[in-house]
Amino acid sequence: MRVILIIPVLALAGCSTPSFQSIFGNATAPAVAAPVQTLDLTPPPAPPVTAVTAEQFDTTSQEERDAAIVTEEPAGDQALGTTIASLGPPVEPGIWLKTPLVTALAAGRVEYQGKTINIELRPSGGAAGSGSQISLAAMRLIEAPLTALPELTVFAIAP
Repeated sequence: MRVILIIPVLALAGCSTPSFQSIFGNATAPAVAAPVQTLDLTPPPAPPVTAVTAEQFDTTSQEERDAAIVTEEPAGDQALGTTIASLGPPVEPGIWLKTPLVTALAAGRVEYQGKTINIELRPSGGAAGSGSQISLAAMRLIEAPLTALPELTVFAIAP
């Protein structure tokens, strides 16, 4: 019987009539960041369910890996800071970094021991200083040991 009484209340919660606005407040659409035009949002295929090695989990193409490697230091990129990164879920394909250093999806790059790669920066939602997760493909490109916690310098690519 309680379910029946709750359903009308929940149905009315979304109403925008003035009498309900005083109870539930005005409904507002959530803020959505504009899409970043510089990112290829088509992820590589997911690894096979039988994957057991790093090579099998890394489904990025040679073209994607070649495009990620930075050969010249770009001018005008914004330094976001440094972060300690652990290996992210190997079943999430792509070249990415989940970090609290960004609040929206952005094109970026990371530096680690002389290696610099272009990377997709994804917001982690974590508190500042809480660390980051890096994709298997990115970890391999910067040549960091997969069990390491590399300290990365993170940059946002200038538009």
